[in-house]
Amino acid sequence: MPFVAIDAGNTEIVFGVLDEEKIFFSSRLKTDRFKTSDEYAVILLSLLHMHGMDPSVLEGGIISSVVPSLKTVMQDAVYSISGKYCMIVGPGLKNGLRIRIDNPAQLGSDLVAEAVAAAAEYPKPILILDLGTATTVSVLDKNGAYRGGMIMPGTIVSLEALVGRTALLPHISLADGPSGVIGTNSHDCIVNGTIYGSAAMLDGVIERLAGELDTPPTVVATGDVGELIIPYCKNKIVLDKELLLKGLRIIYLRNRKV
Repeated sequence: MPFVAIDAGNTEIVFGVLDEEKIFFSSRLKTDRFKTSDEYAVILLSLLHMHGMDPSVLEGGIISSVVPSLKTVMQDAVYSISGKYCMIVGPGLKNGLRIRIDNPAQLGSDLVAEAVAAAAEYPKPILILDLGTATTVSVLDKNGAYRGGMIMPGTIVSLEALVGRTALLPHISLADGPSGVIGTNSHDCIVNGTIYGSAAMLDGVIERLAGELDTPPTVVATGDVGELIIPYCKNKIVLDKELLLKGLRIIYLRNRKV
């Protein structure tokens, strides 16, 4: 039966409906810490109706959130439209991931879900790039254990910091991509520098991390900025936009009460 999977990030909330085999649909919402559970319930109900789904068919749900205040809000929102409680990724849920960092409790639930999905689907060792508000890198060793990673400013955060702290540089969109490597006006210089600079950073990080591993890693990228940057990287990188939802599905099914 279908169930809800929600990832509440700092910038966006991913809302999906899945079952054991497929993802029926997924949508992205702007994160708003001040919205009430009723307001989110209206949005979620509208998304379900838009995709031709009745909330009564949902058997439950699972929530991953790096925004603590939204855990209960989203749980209450789902309950109000379906009468079903959602699991929350964290202590107490089985995920099958061996975490080898100093303090496993510090690992974000989104990174846990992504690692669970990557370990199940791709050859190990694995580097997981999540390009969102922050750019994170997760390292899974040849046995699938979570070794650690990196956290860097995200591409959009860096761009906003640049134009926000300068008087003459324009606010721009990266949607159209770079005009080439060498820009000939301020707009193109910013776009080219942002995209090629981010791609070069990722290539450099991949090469350095690969040197720490015994076997060349599979590199998987996800996150809303991934499709803007990954095509300009020199390394082979698999773009998997649904990686997090796949991980939430695995964790949900491992903890579902039949």
